[in-house]
Amino acid sequence: MRLATWNVNSIRTRIDRVTAFLERGDIDVLAIQELKCREDQFPWQQLTDAGYEVAMVGHNQWNGVAIASRVGLSETSIGFPQTPAWGDDQVSEARAIRAIVGEKVGLPIELWSLYVPNGRELDHPHYAYKLQWLANLKEHIAAELAERPDAKISLVGDFNIAPHDEDVWSMEFFEGKTHVSQPERDAFFAFLDAGLTEVTRERVTQYTYWDYQQLRFPKNQGMRIDFVLASPALAELVTGAEIDRNERKGKGASDHVPVIVELE
Repeated sequence: MRLATWNVNSIRTRIDRVTAFLERGDIDVLAIQELKCREDQFPWQQLTDAGYEVAMVGHNQWNGVAIASRVGLSETSIGFPQTPAWGDDQVSEARAIRAIVGEKVGLPIELWSLYVPNGRELDHPHYAYKLQWLANLKEHIAAELAERPDAKISLVGDFNIAPHDEDVWSMEFFEGKTHVSQPERDAFFAFLDAGLTEVTRERVTQYTYWDYQQLRFPKNQGMRIDFVLASPALAELVTGAEIDRNERKGKGASDHVPVIVELE
């Protein structure tokens, strides 16, 4: 089974690229982030015509996550227990969706498509919101793994964290900025301490995001912030991984590229 995650930075703008990627990459399951649309605006038909079932949540032109699967999709849920709300209006943002995928090929996986809050600036309230969001999700997943140690669980998506210095093109440039601060990195490593494994790092080295500004992509001044984390029972089934850098090329590209893992 081929499982991918991709922050598409507007599903309506890039649906043709998404369906082309699904076919070209022979992708069975795609976790999608940053939909930037409501349910009534989502391009359901194109994905259905391509043979995929879809679950999504999106409230407006920001955020939004989805899971598209051609190997089964069931038991969908939105968010997680104790999901923090954001802002003065205490908005519940569309940043996490969960489903069981893979039942049609005898490999049922509890898959989470995640779009972790950005954090904005170290002294911004959104930064504290980001850390709380991550902490609450980690507590939920840790409890799940403690109760079901053999469960096949995967957290995938845009974590908006570069956990290692080599995950950014210049630590000097990012000094004093979000994504590389120690509290954010500690929040990422807490998932590993809870039993998950980042299954792509030992198999592929590449950035997953390049800003549109300052010719960052041609200069390869990127960040590695999109990941696939797997529980022990799932990690042992991973046989390969790749980062599709070519998806950052050409007209109308997202600023992120797909991360793909092979499961057997």
